[in-house]
Amino acid sequence: MADALLYGYFRSSTAFRVRIALNLKGVAYDQTFRHLRKGEQRSPDYMKLNPQGLVPTLQIDGQTLTQSLAIIDYLEETRPNPALLPKTPAERARVRSLAQALALEIHPINNLRVLQELGKRFGADDEAQAGWFRHWVDTTFAALETRLASEPQTGTFCHGETPTLADICLVPQVINNTRFNVDMSPYPTISRIHKACLELEAFKKALPANQPDAE
Repeated sequence: MADALLYGYFRSSTAFRVRIALNLKGVAYDQTFRHLRKGEQRSPDYMKLNPQGLVPTLQIDGQTLTQSLAIIDYLEETRPNPALLPKTPAERARVRSLAQALALEIHPINNLRVLQELGKRFGADDEAQAGWFRHWVDTTFAALETRLASEPQTGTFCHGETPTLADICLVPQVINNTRFNVDMSPYPTISRIHKACLELEAFKKALPANQPDAE
């Protein structure tokens, strides 16, 4: 029997993060889906669970949790092994810094509702929206590539030899990039880490294409 129920959408990078974390932690979960392009996340029944009308929502341990980073923090605190954050404060700060560059600098201005609003308010067509997306990815990825290529803490993964919160945030962003034709050639270190992550079953199982609602 599953230990949790995840409300998500196959293409949501935030739900993707939570799927990876659940898989790494070995938490069995069922899924139910809210199709974002059809507005199913705004249905009255779902809004009772998540008043923001966003995915993911995770029901676990009698709790209803929202916001992917908060959900992952909860999993880390309640199920500490395997750890998604390193041991020392300085190392944890580094991992959180890398993760937040992805989750807080790129995602909030490149997610579906922002792109749709660009179209509604300013008449941005699909190519203009894609150009917007690529601009903000490149702005952050250039800095991330510099850090990951030069900082000694980088290993097989963003930090050392086991995946952390940073990798959980990195992989969904790289996958999203493919939909908008982001040129990854300037980012060889990011690409190497992404490839290493996808060799792990926890990441492969979480891929959008492997979800029951994938189109």
